[in-house]
Amino acid sequence: MGNKVFISPSKYVQGVDVVDEVGSYVKEMGSKAIVIADEFVWNLAGNRVVDSLKQQSIDAVNITFNGEASTGEINRIIEEAKSAGAEMIVAVGGGKTLDTAKGVRDQIPDAYCVIVPTTASTDAPTSALSVIYSDEGVFESYRFYSKNPDLIVMDSKIIAGAPPRFLASGIADAMATWVEARMAIQANANAMSGGLSTIAGAAIAEKCEETLFQYGLLAYESNKRQIVTHALEQIVEANTLLSGLGFESGGLALAHAIHNGFTVLDGEVHHMTHGEKVAFGTLSQLTLENRSKEEFEKYVDLYYRLELPITLEDLHLGDASEDELMKVAEAALTEGESSHNMPFELTPYDVVSAMQAADQYAKAYKKEHGLK
Repeated sequence: MGNKVFISPSKYVQGVDVVDEVGSYVKEMGSKAIVIADEFVWNLAGNRVVDSLKQQSIDAVNITFNGEASTGEINRIIEEAKSAGAEMIVAVGGGKTLDTAKGVRDQIPDAYCVIVPTTASTDAPTSALSVIYSDEGVFESYRFYSKNPDLIVMDSKIIAGAPPRFLASGIADAMATWVEARMAIQANANAMSGGLSTIAGAAIAEKCEETLFQYGLLAYESNKRQIVTHALEQIVEANTLLSGLGFESGGLALAHAIHNGFTVLDGEVHHMTHGEKVAFGTLSQLTLENRSKEEFEKYVDLYYRLELPITLEDLHLGDASEDELMKVAEAALTEGESSHNMPFELTPYDVVSAMQAADQYAKAYKKEHGLK
């Protein structure tokens, strides 16, 4: 038996207008910060974070993020952080901004890392890893760090004001958590934490899925009205904290590997969100696991109501050739990919068949229920 490992951030704070309290949570961390946000997020939340830091006499250097979590962008901001003498790296925004900040902190190990997400669209915020892309946005690698961010601050009011598509994407990303973790656990595979899953990691992953089925649709409707409700708060936590801890200390499997495979294709699929691509990866994995029609359709039903893609056509891949799907499958099975955490060996043909079957099953579901 290998060692069990559980990892997590030091502190997680969630609530209405909590972005205005960031300074009070970080005042022990030092007096110099860099704050990274893209142009849009500066107006939405970045300036509020800086004001909150200033109230605690913390100097902040504003850095505008250029859009890709690439090695070049990380290196550019490392230089800025060093010249500012930054004791804390604060990131405000979406997954790529947050992943960039983690990469920066890794090269300035004495600095603290503070993450302020403006959507609940992925489970990136809590983890000790970044997904690194090329400057053109093609998936390159996972980069692992020795520690998780020190503080996560989730402002549920800002998230309620974001487009509902982001929340739905986060639900899809989070829905893969238990589907993948239970396979990795069955395979006795190491999780991203660097060891076998703990009871805690598995329990969190399972609770994540339970919460999504319970509150997902209510939270989505709350988001459409831009209001913070109990359901929205539950889903913000499930999408971020439960999914983040669950995937990292539970294990990934095929669903995320298929997502990474999709990045090798050109065309409209590039404009789909992370979670939207993971949703189809999850359906493909469930198909490979020989789940019953009832169980498969439980996921399809929720995804459909959340306006998530359930067919290849929904991903703009309705006309994808067998060769293109084979490229996706081969990328999903490259060495080091999380697909190898499945408890059985897979060939590219198996993965292509699973994608085509999931597509067909979802089409049949739509036809059976008279859906477009």
